[in-house]
Amino acid sequence: RDKMAPAVMLLLSGKRKSGKDFIGGSIQGRLGVENCAILRLSAPIKEQYAKHHGLDLEQLLGAGAYKERYREAMIRWGEEQRSRDPGCFCRLIVKDVTQPVWLVSDARRKSDVEWFQTHFAEAVQTVRVSSSEDTRRQRGWIFTPGVDDAESECGLDEGVRWDWTLTNEGGPDRLESQLRPLIEFIRSQLAQ
Repeated sequence: RDKMAPAVMLLLSGKRKSGKDFIGGSIQGRLGVENCAILRLSAPIKEQYAKHHGLDLEQLLGAGAYKERYREAMIRWGEEQRSRDPGCFCRLIVKDVTQPVWLVSDARRKSDVEWFQTHFAEAVQTVRVSSSEDTRRQRGWIFTPGVDDAESECGLDEGVRWDWTLTNEGGPDRLESQLRPLIEFIRSQLAQ
């Protein structure tokens, strides 16, 4: 395997509070951190945005009110950067990864998916994480105009063929039965 290319690259997509980070952590927990790197497209966006606007990066990376206050403007800023260079944030997150499994926990746009499919075609597996609106509300989700109806939330609702679809609700047994075949697939790719 090329040291700069993953054996498997999982692109996780889903609405806010669908449990993408939870699923990503579950997959990494089964494979081990030495085998699986969790990559977040939002991290370099937030890092660059904080730098350009003199904001607290730690708070932007958190889940609190501080991030929510800047979310809309940050999304717009990220879109401007992507319109100039669609792969700008994708390149930043894969730069120094050495593990054989790359898990992008927050794929949100067709341009991101297309960039990874173009550069790592053999390795990419698309994974859609879904939860009902009721379940997402129980996790603290509240519909926010300008956020939940923006491309960052809706850009992958159509036009992507998902290799895997995981429904993240209904307890650990239901999730386990969905994760098992995905983990088996990843292990089969690692064994090659």
